[in-house]
Amino acid sequence: MSQPSRSGSPAPRPRLLDRLRQEIRLRGYSPRTAEVYERWVRRYLRFHGMRPPREMGADEVAAFLSHLATEGKVAATTQNQALAALLFLYGKVLRMDLPWIEEVVRAKESRRLPVVLTPDEVTRVLAHVEGTAGLVAALLYGAGLRLLEALTLRLKDVDFGGHQLLVRRGKGGRDRRALLPGALAPRLVAHLEGVREQHAKDLAEDAGWVALPAAFARKSPQAGRDLAWQWVFPATRRYTDRETGRRHRHHLHETVVQKAVRAATRLSGVPKRVTCHTFRHSFATHLLQSGTDIRTIQTLLGHKSVATTMIYTHVVNRGPMGVVSPLDRLGADPSTNPPPPPASVPRPAEPNHPDED
Repeated sequence: MSQPSRSGSPAPRPRLLDRLRQEIRLRGYSPRTAEVYERWVRRYLRFHGMRPPREMGADEVAAFLSHLATEGKVAATTQNQALAALLFLYGKVLRMDLPWIEEVVRAKESRRLPVVLTPDEVTRVLAHVEGTAGLVAALLYGAGLRLLEALTLRLKDVDFGGHQLLVRRGKGGRDRRALLPGALAPRLVAHLEGVREQHAKDLAEDAGWVALPAAFARKSPQAGRDLAWQWVFPATRRYTDRETGRRHRHHLHETVVQKAVRAATRLSGVPKRVTCHTFRHSFATHLLQSGTDIRTIQTLLGHKSVATTMIYTHVVNRGPMGVVSPLDRLGADPSTNPPPPPASVPRPAEPNHPDED
């Protein structure tokens, strides 16, 4: 029920999308989840001509998901992501009972093997990624990070003495420790020195703020200008927060690194579809190939279940399930190295015919 305003009239009820954002914040979901859920709710409402969602149900949800599959040709994972957003809308925002939930069929997700680069291919691609994007890409492979996990690192999360990175609120809201490759340490030290200089300049110009986790922002609102909370990979431009009027600097946008990796792949001549996440797949696979146990890799990647990590065993050692092809047991390709012809065998003498005596 709306609370009365000071004038005596009821305060206006928050708009649907504002209520959606509020419920997401209350549950501590990541900003990326909030962005994705809001985008799907917008698409759902536009698809049905902006009808109030309370007037719709299972049939409308099913029609929208069917449209995504048949017209949009989206993957099953994308379709299920849209369904999750709509279930959150009805269950958490509108607080409606969902007796029709069993009628909505979830798309069956196909299991796809990840693209993995060889160590030589990793070297070739990384050699063509320059500047800050190159440092980020090298960290994705060297530490097995997701792209946003790397971009949202703060200075306080880099532990050179312990050779580790502290990944805060990774996928699923979990914290974990990741490797800090020693080979990247000198490069990262030089980069952070530039970050410190840039932050000092921002402070001198009455800027230097960064966004803080919601709970900590209420507890220590002035920490947003502390050096420890600055992004390891800050954006090149500043922006002004609409609510506070403070001049902030966001972290580097993910598209900067994504475009750089695509361009580097073309220049390298590697004939594979390489994305930023390919470096994470390669990190896990190469660790398995070097003998690291699966549980350790699960911890480093931040997987909740070891079953997720097991997908990388498809290229370990000798091939799928460690099986050696019978052709490999021959030692060479017989078509390029044919065996010698059998030795000639003398033809046995035929018995004499009476007419030939």
